[in-house]
Amino acid sequence: MTAQLIDGKAISATIREEIKTEAAEMKAKYNRVPGLATVLVGGRKDSQAYVNMKKKACAQVGITSFAHDLPGDISQEELLKVVKEINENPDVHGILVQLPLPDHIDEEEILGAIDLEKDVDGFHPLNIGRLSMKRRDPLFVPCTPRGCIELLDRTGVEIEGKEAVVLGRSNIVGLPVAMLLLHRNATLTICHSRTKDLPKVVKRADILIAAVGRPEMVKADWVKPGAVVIDVGTNAVDDPTRKRGYRLVGDVAFDEVKEVAGAISPSPGGVGPMTIAMLLRNTMDSAKRDAGME
Repeated sequence: MTAQLIDGKAISATIREEIKTEAAEMKAKYNRVPGLATVLVGGRKDSQAYVNMKKKACAQVGITSFAHDLPGDISQEELLKVVKEINENPDVHGILVQLPLPDHIDEEEILGAIDLEKDVDGFHPLNIGRLSMKRRDPLFVPCTPRGCIELLDRTGVEIEGKEAVVLGRSNIVGLPVAMLLLHRNATLTICHSRTKDLPKVVKRADILIAAVGRPEMVKADWVKPGAVVIDVGTNAVDDPTRKRGYRLVGDVAFDEVKEVAGAISPSPGGVGPMTIAMLLRNTMDSAKRDAGME
C-alpha cells in the first residue's frame, strides 16, 4: 500500500485564492485593505528569507506589507517602542516579529507587547492560555498548528474519537497542536525523547503529528498501518550530491513510511506552505473582524 499524499502546496494554493477573493471583496465594499507588519531584527540570512517569503505571499493575495528591518544591536526599549507604534497603526491588522531575536532581547516581553488583536502568530500568552482551556476561543491560533489541522480537515480526515499522538512538545507546534486535537475530541497522547518505548507509543496513533526536530526519526515500524501522518519537521542533512551540499528532510522517513501509512504529508511541501497560508488567513480574519465583517 502506498499512502495518499497530503499535498500542502496544492491545499495552501487553494487557501490563498480564497483569501485573495476575500481581500478583493473587502476593498470593493469597504475600501479597506488587510495589512501585515513584519519586524526583522538583525541580518540572519534565514530570517531574511522567511520574511521575504511572507512579504511576497502578502502581495500575491492583496495584503499590504509594512516592513520594519531593524539593526541587530537595537535595544529592548527601542524595539518595544517600534512594536507600540505598529500597535497604534490602524492600517496594520497583524504583527509578525520574526524569531529568533538577538540574545540581548527578551523575546517573551516583545511578544507580550503585541496587541492581542494583532497577534497573528498566535504566540501572545493570552491567546495560548485561551487555547489551552475548554470553552475559551483564542483570537488567533498559531500558524503551523492551525496548518496541521487544516491539512487534516481538507483531506477529509475525521479527528473526533481517533487516537492522536503528537511527537514533540514545543511551545510553537507540539503543545498547541495537541490542544487543537483535544478540542476536536481526539484521544490525545503527547510523547517526546524521554518517553519509554517511544516507537510503541507512536504506533498507537490513528493520527500522528511528528514535530520533534530530528531527521527521519519516525520509521515504518513505528507507524500503524493506515495511519494519517503529518510531518512538521524540516531538517538539513548533508548531501554532497546537491549543489548546496545538503538536502531537507522531515522528521519522518518518508520513503518507507508512505508504504505503511494511509495518508502522509511530505517535507518539504507539506506543512511548510500551510504555515504561510495560515499567517495570511489570520491576517485576513483580523482585518474582517476590524471591519465588522465577522
